[in-house]
Amino acid sequence: MDARQQSLQELQQIKKMMERSSKFSSLSGLSGIAAGVCALVGIWLVVQTIAKWKQDHLKNIYAPEDELAKQLLVIAIVTFMAAAIFSFIFIFLRCKKLGIPVLGRSARRVIINIAIPLFAGALFIFRLSTLGTYELIAPACLIFYGIALVNASKYTLDEIRYMGLTELVIGIINLWILGYGLIFWGIGFGLVHIIYGVIIWWKYERNQTETL
Repeated sequence: MDARQQSLQELQQIKKMMERSSKFSSLSGLSGIAAGVCALVGIWLVVQTIAKWKQDHLKNIYAPEDELAKQLLVIAIVTFMAAAIFSFIFIFLRCKKLGIPVLGRSARRVIINIAIPLFAGALFIFRLSTLGTYELIAPACLIFYGIALVNASKYTLDEIRYMGLTELVIGIINLWILGYGLIFWGIGFGLVHIIYGVIIWWKYERNQTETL
């Protein structure tokens, strides 16, 4: 190996180290899979709860809409918390194995860049609910979530950008097929998470080596 080739290899190593230091590369594919499974379970519970409420309503059993709304809110909160907890556990275990801080500089950048669009989306969705335009809530969730992922992708794995674009496209399609929000949620928050989780696991974790 001559001096020129050796210098090129050293420059590539330096570039690789700089990219790793500026990106949160310890996302776990298992966290995405877990989040997707939690989402599908949550949607199944929502479908069952709504079906039971409709049956009670048809049978003239006292079934107030406020009670249904409370049950759906509880399911949503529990589903979100379960997905967040499982995601954090898998990310924590991966960071520990790689010797990378869970809340390092790159991780904080990812969190901030995700939080800003999600906060704006939460306000937008709250306003939709006060106006009674409930059919737009599902696509709005997917669109703002997609924007958040794309916004944060420059600080983490490239697959997150494609995942965000996928969520964005699904949300836009949902705008033209209103009334099927749960189906689109199942696709976006469930299947897409699982698919990209498997891709990330296969690409970066299968052989327990860091290829970034």
